[in-house]
Amino acid sequence: MVPKLLIIDDDHAILDLLQHAFADCNYEIFQAADGQVGLDLIKNHRPNVAIIDINLPGMSGLNILKEIKAISLGITVIITTGENTTHNAIEAMKSGAYEYLVKPFDIKKMLETVSRGISSNQLSRKVKFSQGKKAAKNPSPDEDIMIGSSPPMVEIWKMVGKIAESDETVLIQGESGTGKELLARAIYSNSVRKNQPFLALNCAALPESLLESELFGHEKGAFTDAHSRRIGKFEQCNGGTLLLDEISEMSLVSQGKLLRLIENQSFQRIGGNEEIHSDVRVIAATNKNLIDAVRAKKFRLDLYYRLRVVNFQLPALRERRDDIPLLVDLFIEQYAAKYNKKQLEIAPETMQMLISQEWEGNIRELKNAISAAVVFSTEEVLQPGNFKQFPHASEQRDYLEKDLTDQLKAYIKQRFPELCRKQAGSIFPLFCTEIEETLVDLALDRCDNNQVAAAKLLGISRNTLRKRLERISTDQKETNTDIP
Repeated sequence: MVPKLLIIDDDHAILDLLQHAFADCNYEIFQAADGQVGLDLIKNHRPNVAIIDINLPGMSGLNILKEIKAISLGITVIITTGENTTHNAIEAMKSGAYEYLVKPFDIKKMLETVSRGISSNQLSRKVKFSQGKKAAKNPSPDEDIMIGSSPPMVEIWKMVGKIAESDETVLIQGESGTGKELLARAIYSNSVRKNQPFLALNCAALPESLLESELFGHEKGAFTDAHSRRIGKFEQCNGGTLLLDEISEMSLVSQGKLLRLIENQSFQRIGGNEEIHSDVRVIAATNKNLIDAVRAKKFRLDLYYRLRVVNFQLPALRERRDDIPLLVDLFIEQYAAKYNKKQLEIAPETMQMLISQEWEGNIRELKNAISAAVVFSTEEVLQPGNFKQFPHASEQRDYLEKDLTDQLKAYIKQRFPELCRKQAGSIFPLFCTEIEETLVDLALDRCDNNQVAAAKLLGISRNTLRKRLERISTDQKETNTDIP
């Protein structure tokens, strides 16, 4: 679904500037010059992110922010201002603003903030969950539904009910695409904190310094770009629930600070001495095996035990095949409504084909495949052929691996005699180093030297990428040996 962005500002030059800045982004953009029009757009279109000027005629940006939070706590709000006052910044963040930016804008920072805001919003979208198709009837295309009646999912529902009145820390583990974010939202929606804020933060999307600022906030002058005090997620989320996604990517230093906060419910902003108390329930999610991370000394054992007070292990889709027909029917209904298709049916042989697939991308992969099949369908019944042009994750991986293996074999076979003469005894480490360096260089070049984006492209953490870069730099200093 295309993310929706709303901009409320009475300065038409700012509206034009931001419209141009986001022109290359795949966003549906709405604009308003006053608060009431903006609120009407919010009620009708429910944007993912709203950028709001604090000084507006008739209704201030802070009042609009409060109105928005009354409509939906999940909408990410970025407050902008031409006057950098500490009071306004604190009030904005306390009222639930995601970020507070001062004019004139740093366009790059604005683009990055909106992108992170959309990710945060998508993690905390409305979700309902159901054991059967009946309870999920007539779904909205914008609504995420966690559904399942297979034995593993029934156990999940029972556990959600058992901890509804609890404030204990929760750990959710499972493969990518299994619905960890949706389960976190379901836990929140059924908890005693459901009327308090719910915020989500992806720990892998930010470098360590920025992650700590996002979590704990900072004081003015704490570091180079700290032009004003900033309230972090733990302070914003006081009384509510905070989802820390991809917790395994958090550095050991940050893990120590997180452990102290969970234990004492208190922390200090970066660069500050004031002890701040905050009552926050933490839900952590990861697609990694944290025990393996502990053994590799990449995750603190004491934090692991503190997080897994309540532990959910979400099953992969291939472990709950009985739920696939429910999910298929649900997604077909959602996308048929979204793309204004007539009520679509699915042929029995098509359903059997989908049930038999491995779905290594889990529910996300199934959902994307059905979305594409519905878009390109020309008949009222989906046939197996509607899915043939959309290879599954395992097929894509097998093809890519085979293609790379064949090319590497051909190259090495051609050059191997020469390598044996000139590089005998060092062929293996030499090739590993060169391939690693080439992949890192290509990824950084493709991502304009953005290390966070390059790490995501390569499928490694930013800390791992940084270590690779440091090692490559050291190796280049120690030797000038190249593959001939």
